Amino acid sequence: MTSPSGRRHQWAPKTVAALFLVSGTVHLVRPSVFEPLIPTALPNATGIVYASGVAELVCAGGLLARQRWAGPASVALLLAVWPGNLQMAISATQSDGIASLQTIATWLRLPLQIPLIWMALQDRPSPE
Repeated sequence: MTSPSGRRHQWAPKTVAALFLVSGTVHLVRPSVFEPLIPTALPNATGIVYASGVAELVCAGGLLARQRWAGPASVALLLAVWPGNLQMAISATQSDGIASLQTIATWLRLPLQIPLIWMALQDRPSPE
C-alpha cells in the first residue's frame, strides 16, 4: 500500500516522463536542434543526439511503468546532458548577449536539473 506521502509524489516521475517523451521525440525528429550542444571533440554529433533521444524515451517508458531502474537511469541521463545545457547557455551568451531572453532562459534552465533529479526518484516501487 502506498503511503499518503508516496501518493503525493506519484506525479513527479510522470512529469519527468512527459518531459522526456517530448524532448526524446524532438531529438529524433529534429536532431539539428541539439547537435550544437555536442562538444566538437566527440565524433558523430548526430548519432549522439539520436542515442540520447532514445535514452530519454526508454527512461520515460520506465518511469511510466514504475520500473525500479528508471529513476536512477533518469538521474544518470540528466547528469549526462547537463554539460550540453551548460554549453547551450554559454553559446547563447556569446551569440545573443547576456541580457537576451534566450540567454536568460538557458541559464535559468541549468538549476532546474536539481528538481528534475528529485522528481525522477519519487514514487519508486519497493523491492520484491
